[in-house]
Amino acid sequence: MGPFEIISGAVLLVACIAIIIVVMLQESKQQGLGSVYGDTESYYGKNSGRTLDAILSRITKVAMVIFFVLTMVVTILSVYLK
Repeated sequence: MGPFEIISGAVLLVACIAIIIVVMLQESKQQGLGSVYGDTESYYGKNSGRTLDAILSRITKVAMVIFFVLTMVVTILSVYLK
């Protein structure tokens, strides 16, 4: 096991842990009984793009793309560096 494999494995491990933490910080998308009692139109609904959940959702999408690309690069390089 070479230094490239050790470093890339460590980076992938950190990326995995970051994705897990960001996903667990997000609130559930289920509305539950709150939607039974009326209109959900509120300040929170109008500005949902600036809320913490929207920010965490964007971070999750970016982290997943980075993880996918990094995994593909590591796999391709490990095959060609042997």
